[in-house]
Amino acid sequence: MSERKSWSRDELLLAINLYCKTPFGKIHVRNPDIIDLANKLGRTPGSVSYKLANFASLDPSLPRKGASNVSQLDREVWAEFFDDWDTMAYKSEVLSAKLDKRDLKDAADIPEETIFGEGKTQSSFVKTRVNQDFFRTMVLSAYNGACCITGISIQELLNASHIVPWSVDGKNRLNPRNGLCLNALHDRAFDRGIITIGEDLRIVVSSRVRRFKGSRGLGIELITSYENKEIRLPKRFLPDPDFLEYHRRNVFQDKAVR
Repeated sequence: MSERKSWSRDELLLAINLYCKTPFGKIHVRNPDIIDLANKLGRTPGSVSYKLANFASLDPSLPRKGASNVSQLDREVWAEFFDDWDTMAYKSEVLSAKLDKRDLKDAADIPEETIFGEGKTQSSFVKTRVNQDFFRTMVLSAYNGACCITGISIQELLNASHIVPWSVDGKNRLNPRNGLCLNALHDRAFDRGIITIGEDLRIVVSSRVRRFKGSRGLGIELITSYENKEIRLPKRFLPDPDFLEYHRRNVFQDKAVR
């Protein structure tokens, strides 16, 4: 397999797609996903892993940098991807599906009886589903598959939670820095403004919860016991401070903290 041929734009999109889904500590030549992409592109695992490490050097969310031998095209495609998550994430998923000879409609798992609402089509529905799955994979990967509050790592109980709600900011719906890995309970609490994250990255619990502390059988301690505890930070895609501030001001249900 050749290691000297130039990378095309489509190949770079596939590499960025894999970079976003791969935990930082697993960017190496023994990673089965890296080996698989290398085989499909006619490259070596070393060249693919090195390309992913190059992207790490461009990632502003990383406290440390990876390799620095990046090309101008690397920078252009990276900037294009990170400036338009919705379009480029889907495009990279389409390329990946073609490479694997699979149908994205099957991955979207659309029931035959689905009725699309006004202005919605099957293709737009597929795109939304595919992008949602991409966002979940990115966020869970960044947090190494563990809730950032409790540390629970049962995948079926984890959600990729939006800091700024999906319905509010279309541009950042798929931005992984707008995501937190939360278990189902704390995801619901965060979404409903019962908890938020302070500037010091510690959990803040709404004063409304205090009314229920004395109630029996409500399990309120599942929320209150984490108050003032610092969240577990991801290896990359650190939560954006501006997004967290938005949540504190506009979602969190406690005026004293705003």
